This record gives sequence, C-alpha cells and structure tokens, in this order.
Amino acid sequence: MKGKKALKIIGIIVAVIAVLIAVSIGVTAIGNKANTEKAKSFEKVQIENQLIPVKGNDGNWIFTADRDFRVMQLTDIHIGAGWMSQKKDAMALNAVAAMITAEKPDLVVVTGDIAYPVPFQSGTFNNLAGAKIFAALMEQLGVYWTVAFGNHDTEAYSYYNRAEISDFYENGGFEYCLYHRGPENIDGYGNNIIKVQNSNGEITQAIFTFDSHSYTDGDYLGIFWKYDNIHENQVEWYNQAVLEMNEHNAKLTGNESATVKSSAFFHIPLTEQRDAWYEYVENGFEDTENVKFVYGKAGEDGKIVYPGMNEDSLFETMLELGSTKAVFCGHDHENNFSVEYKGIRLSYAMSVDYLAYPGIYKLGTQRGCTMITYSPDGSFDCKNENYYQDKYTSLYNKEAVTMQELTNLAELPE
Repeated sequence: MKGKKALKIIGIIVAVIAVLIAVSIGVTAIGNKANTEKAKSFEKVQIENQLIPVKGNDGNWIFTADRDFRVMQLTDIHIGAGWMSQKKDAMALNAVAAMITAEKPDLVVVTGDIAYPVPFQSGTFNNLAGAKIFAALMEQLGVYWTVAFGNHDTEAYSYYNRAEISDFYENGGFEYCLYHRGPENIDGYGNNIIKVQNSNGEITQAIFTFDSHSYTDGDYLGIFWKYDNIHENQVEWYNQAVLEMNEHNAKLTGNESATVKSSAFFHIPLTEQRDAWYEYVENGFEDTENVKFVYGKAGEDGKIVYPGMNEDSLFETMLELGSTKAVFCGHDHENNFSVEYKGIRLSYAMSVDYLAYPGIYKLGTQRGCTMITYSPDGSFDCKNENYYQDKYTSLYNKEAVTMQELTNLAELPE
C-alpha cells in the first residue's frame, strides 16, 4: 500500500509539472504571436530620398551619399520571448519603434543582446524567438539595419548557437537586414564592413562591426563575468581591410598618404574603455594627457566597466593605422559615457533593456539610443538620446518610470 501511495504522489507531481510546462508553452506561443503582430502593426518609417545600399564585389554593403549619413546605435534590447517577459518585450518594441520613427536614420546598428533567453527571467531557452520578433519589427519599419552579436544572443544553454542565429539574420529573406556571416577564416560571426562612399566612389566612412564573442576562461554560463576579447585574427582582418580601402581611395584621388575614416561597433567594451575611465577618475574627474571627457555617466556598480578578461591588440592597431576615430559599444546598461582616449572616441550607447537588470523597467535615465552623424569629409558627431523626451512621445504609449540619477563612483574597485 505504501508503495502504491508513493507512486500515486509521484504521478500527481509529474502530472502537475507536465500541466505547468504545457501551460507555459501555450502562454509563450500566444504572447510571442501577440508581440509579433504588434511588431508588424507599426507604420513604415517615411524617409525622404532614402539611401539604398548595394552589395560590393567583396560581399560588403555600400551606401552612396554626398550628404550627412545618420546611424542609430541601439544596444541591449533584451527581448525575452518567453511567458515571463511578454509585457516587457512589448515595452521594448514600443521604445525601438518610437525612436526609429522619430529619428529616421539611414542605418541602425544593434550592438548585441537582442535576445535574452535566460529562463528564470524570460521563461524560455529559445533565443531564436526574440530574434524573430525583433526582425519582424525592423522589417516592418523599413529601415536598414545590422547586428553585432552580444553575449546573451547565444547562451551555452540556448536552443540555437551563433551559427544558426547568424544564418537566420543572413538568410531569413529580409529586405532591410544588411548582416552577413563575414569571412569564414576568422573567428566569430558578423565581422562586417558597411561602407559609405561619395558619388565619385571614394570611401568616406567605413563602419566595422565585430563579434566580441561571449564568455571565456571556463565561465561558460557567464556567472563570473569573465568576458572574451576581440581575437587576433579579427584584428588582422581589420588591419588588412583598412589597407585595402586606403589603396582604393588612393587610386581614385591620387593621394597615397590619405587614410580612410572608420568607426567600430561591438558589444563588449575594450579594456581601454576601462583604462580611460579609471585614469579620469583617479585624476579627480579631470582630463588628463590621454583622456578627454566628452559626456555621460558611469552608472554601473562594482568594476564599473566590464571589458574582456584578457588583452587584445585592436586598440593598438587602431592607433597605428590612424583610421578608426570612434568605437561604440554596449553591454554595461547603466554606463552612457563617451571619452576620447589617445585620440580615439570610446562611447557607450544608451540601452533599451526592460528585462535583464532587476527593476530596470521602472527606471528611465539609462534608456535610449545613440545618434551618430557622419559628414561627407569623414568627420563625425555623436549624441546620446534619452527615450523619455517629447520627440519620442507622440506615437506610442509610454510606461511611467523614475528618472534616477546615475552617480559616478568616486572610489575605484581594487
């Protein structure tokens, strides 16, 4: 009798678990369908004389413009696409749609973490579902866009790996997505160059996207914040690409000493972003010989800046080549500062996240986008734009938030 009773209890427990799983799957499917329909309900963005890129012989996309070229950087959108995150996912869609509709950029670059398949917050392991919802939104808005992967886009426990998510973006039949796998002989996915050239064919700006990878040193689940770096074969690819573009421009202009202007976009910040901020803080929040403060705050706790664990030679190569004058990253959601370090601007974007940081959906100071304007002469200007301002409020309902103060920490971690 005792054995039968125990089996009955086990059977009830198994049945309850099965029902809960079935309910969560059903709720997830219904919620994702609703958010996909929501994504497809926004109006197409009306851009006067919209620039249309063409694919070059090297497989990279090229925009031709004799005017300013405007890029919107979005980062850390964190669409969970599970039964626990549906309301917050809808908020993220609203924010992205409102900002793109108001700004009308020529190109949107998303520096990672579109998806957030962390089951105890989203309720799913399915990282493709978040990517699908975001892609549906961007294609509906009709603005050209691309992606640089973040650490959360493909977790070790996610259903889909980087190759599979990369294939979705590249071969999903999208009209406006400019992402492609990139060179197969270097590490990562989405190492791309989007070129802006004038009507004479001279490259006025090269926009590099890098895969900054995910975790390293055995931290497969990201529990200890041990992040990876840009790999050396990626640096070699970047170096060769700059030299080839210099040669291209030299043939057109006859100026063999000119260097093509470029920018770099990726998710995890460089160690130099941390070095620059620490030097600035140690000097009493005053500029140094190396560091010139431009704008923003460092609102993260702990180490403040969370770069890769190891050293890489990307920044040093940038200095040597003299091409890249701006680096844009994400990853640390409450950092939004921009500094010039040894002549190169290192800038955090504002994040979109409603899900990953506990309670962040109630806060608003950190949420927004970065607008970058490239001039025909290759120079640039960038500005962080907070989501909670009048120009973004006319189209879609917004949630009530607290505009918290982001406070720079006076003492650096040991």
